[in-house]
Amino acid sequence: MNRVYFLGAGPGDPELLTLRAARLLADCALVYAPQPFEVTFASHLQGKEVRIPFEFYFAELIEQIKAHLDLGNVAFLVPGDLTFYSPFQALVDHLGERAVVVPGVGTANAAAAHLKRTFDLPDVCNRAIIASPRTLGVDGALTLRQLAAPGVTLLIYMNNLPLPELVDQLRDGYGENVPIVLLHRLGLPGEVVVNGTLDTITGLVGERDFFNLNAPDRRPALTLVVAGKTLDATVDGAWWDYRRDHIWRFRSEGDA
Repeated sequence: MNRVYFLGAGPGDPELLTLRAARLLADCALVYAPQPFEVTFASHLQGKEVRIPFEFYFAELIEQIKAHLDLGNVAFLVPGDLTFYSPFQALVDHLGERAVVVPGVGTANAAAAHLKRTFDLPDVCNRAIIASPRTLGVDGALTLRQLAAPGVTLLIYMNNLPLPELVDQLRDGYGENVPIVLLHRLGLPGEVVVNGTLDTITGLVGERDFFNLNAPDRRPALTLVVAGKTLDATVDGAWWDYRRDHIWRFRSEGDA
């Protein structure tokens, strides 16, 4: 039975595609890839028919997929990954056992690697929260101000707030001038990473529309925001040695 593979493609860097995803992609003649993945994954897509999934209504996609499944396998290159704010869940549910989801290097993981930062860092940030202002503060949901608490690293997807407003809400929540970074088109052509603090980030960004708020195309921009004290925290060797003695070290029965 032919399958529909939903392949985690992370931020769009083809070098982050897993070996399994690359193997399955090679066996698919029809691939749905969002812009600009049809460009960045061009070497993987040679000789294949490539369609942009967001140009079709749901029923049209299902009709196309079912027609092609009689001929072979179908692939979707999933931006970010299926875990957070993915629009592909309805397709996965509808296709049932014919849908196969393949994990990849998600955007949050790619951001942590790029920044060389651990987002949940003992004694600095005790929890990392992934959120989107588009879904906050509605029907009793927590607001961004409530989530931006001391001890929290915030990863903000699909921001739809002007940067000064976003900064004001974060400052109200954190109650201090914490670090913030904007990762725009991470792993893609045109990548821009802006590091600052809540006091400086608006000036550093200037008039650049990293959130696609003023463009005719209102699709969410490819910009991830990370805020929290872990971004500039340093950890010395005492942190490692404490865990070596109290957590990692093998203890014999005679140890107290």
